[in-house]
Amino acid sequence: MGLNRPITIGRIDYANVWPIFHYAEQWLPRDRFIIDTRVPSALNRALAQGEIDITSMSSYAYAEHAKDYLVLPNLSVSAKGRVNSILLITKKPLETVLRGTIAMTSTSATSVNLLKIIMSLYYKANPSYITMEPLLDSMLEQADAALLIGDTAIQASWRNEGFTVIDLGELWKSWTGYGMTFALVAVRRTTAEADPEAVATVLHALTESKRLSLQDPSPLIEKACVQLGGEPSYWSRYFQELTYHFGSDEQAGLSLYFDYAKQLGLLDEEIQICFFEDHTALQVNE
Repeated sequence: MGLNRPITIGRIDYANVWPIFHYAEQWLPRDRFIIDTRVPSALNRALAQGEIDITSMSSYAYAEHAKDYLVLPNLSVSAKGRVNSILLITKKPLETVLRGTIAMTSTSATSVNLLKIIMSLYYKANPSYITMEPLLDSMLEQADAALLIGDTAIQASWRNEGFTVIDLGELWKSWTGYGMTFALVAVRRTTAEADPEAVATVLHALTESKRLSLQDPSPLIEKACVQLGGEPSYWSRYFQELTYHFGSDEQAGLSLYFDYAKQLGLLDEEIQICFFEDHTALQVNE
C-alpha cells in the first residue's frame, strides 16, 4: 500500500484560500509532499490529467469529473452571502449589460457558470460572453461588464471610478436563500485508493490550518495588507464573511448550483458528492 513517489498538492494562491493552507506545510514533510501553486483553471486541468493528486479546486470543475474524485470532508471556500471576491463590474446600466457583452475571467469555472446561471434563470437574460485575461480596463474596453474573481476582483472593487459592483455570492443568497460554495478540496480516487494514509495526513494538515487560521486570523490580515494592500478592517471582515466548512448548509447550496447547471446544459448529469473517508482516526481510537 502506498505510492512510491511524493504526493503533489495543488494550492490556489488567492487570499480566500489562505486559511486552509497557511499553516499546513509544517505538517507535510517535503520528501513526501510537494505543493504546486497555480490559478484555479490550471489546477483543475492538472488534477484531471493526473499531474497532481490533491487540490483546492473550483466546485464546477469537481462536478465535471466527480466520478474520478473524492472531496476532503469539511473543507471549502464558501460564503453565506457576500463573498467580496466574485464580482461583476460594469460602468454601464444593468439593462445594457443584460442584452450586451460580458467579459469573463479565464481563471475560474465555478464563477463563470454561476454568472451564466444567474443571467439565464434569475435575470431571464442571454448576454454574449467573451473570455479574457483578468485585466479590468481591457475587459471594459471590449465588453459592457467584467467578471473578476479572487485578489484581482478585490483590488478592482477598491477603485472609486463610478463602477457598479454586483457581488455574485450576495445575489445568489438573495435569490435562492442558500450560501454558495466556490471551491472544494478534492483527491483523485486512484490516489486515495493507493495511499489513503498520505491523503489522511493532508486532510489533517489542512483541517488544522483552517482551525488555527479561524482562531486567530491576524497573521492572514497582516499578510493581505502587505501583499495586496487595503486596510486591516477590510481584511478582518473579508475573512469573517467567508466560510471554510462544508456542512449540510454548504452542501445544499452547492447541490442547487449543480442542479441549475444541469438544467442549463452546463453539466451533463446529476452530481452526487462523494467524500474521502479517513479511517486513521478510527484506528487510533480502537
